[in-house]
Amino acid sequence: MTDPNVLPSRDSELSSSLLVRVRAREPAAWERLVHLYTPLVCRWCQEKRLQPADVQDVGQEVFQAVWRSIETFRRERPTDTFRGWLRAITHNKIVDFYRRRQAAETPVGGSDALTLAQEVVDSAPVDPDAEADNAEVSLLYRRAVGLIRAEFQEKTWLAFQALAVEDRSPREVAAELGMSVGAVYSAKSRVLKRLHDEFADLLDL
Repeated sequence: MTDPNVLPSRDSELSSSLLVRVRAREPAAWERLVHLYTPLVCRWCQEKRLQPADVQDVGQEVFQAVWRSIETFRRERPTDTFRGWLRAITHNKIVDFYRRRQAAETPVGGSDALTLAQEVVDSAPVDPDAEADNAEVSLLYRRAVGLIRAEFQEKTWLAFQALAVEDRSPREVAAELGMSVGAVYSAKSRVLKRLHDEFADLLDL
């Protein structure tokens, strides 16, 4: 039976893993992956004090590397995550950027820039602390949720947000939306399943 609260998929393969579709070189899947992770890559670049124009250039290099090497990403251990893999790629591209700066005859920023460049070149990728990790997860979750928003009817989406995001009482939400408590739980479950089906390999859901 067709669920009246779920809009028809725009793509018959939309429910499959985004990672699988990216590896199959599907352009639409690649666009979704870039949309999902661009803000985080930019954040990592900014943390290393790259200027806006440099952030854009390094970001392009990062995603070019991802495109070329996506087949090498494996989750063989619980600690193997796509975010960690991408962080390592981003770190390497930032290091490459600062090495180019060191090699320039007239580095922008003078001795301070050279000192920063050396610090970055000598550094290793560092896992975020608990606060930063939570912020990264929250950012990615919001981006992923935004990507599937249009697939659900308004009432289903409001029920999901109320339970999963706002942590409100199911009975209160049901009364407010004119739904049964069971339908409210079902709405939350459908959206969470949709998130898991597409993003589990990328967001550790």
